[in-house]
Amino acid sequence: MSVIVELAIFPVDKGQGGSVSAQVARAVRIIRESGLPHSFGPMGTCIEGGYDEVMAVVRACFMDLERDCARIYFTIKGDYRRDRENGLTGKLASVNNRIGG
Repeated sequence: MSVIVELAIFPVDKGQGGSVSAQVARAVRIIRESGLPHSFGPMGTCIEGGYDEVMAVVRACFMDLERDCARIYFTIKGDYRRDRENGLTGKLASVNNRIGG
């Protein structure tokens, strides 16, 4: 069983010169420290695991930013599949095999 969630989270009341990378780094650190498989990207981070595990990481990211951010923007996209494991790599491999990559 596998849930893959793509999380994008950042404050809209912080940042110097438009950058919120310091706050994004805090969330990514939480995701990395969770031990769950993940893939960091330019527009969000995908996290894979059991539903409760993944949502606990999402909550931890939010709670960390909520401590010192008055306004937080976040999006969550999710995909659940009962018969899947290693979806982060498997989904990409499936498409790459079809396009010859």
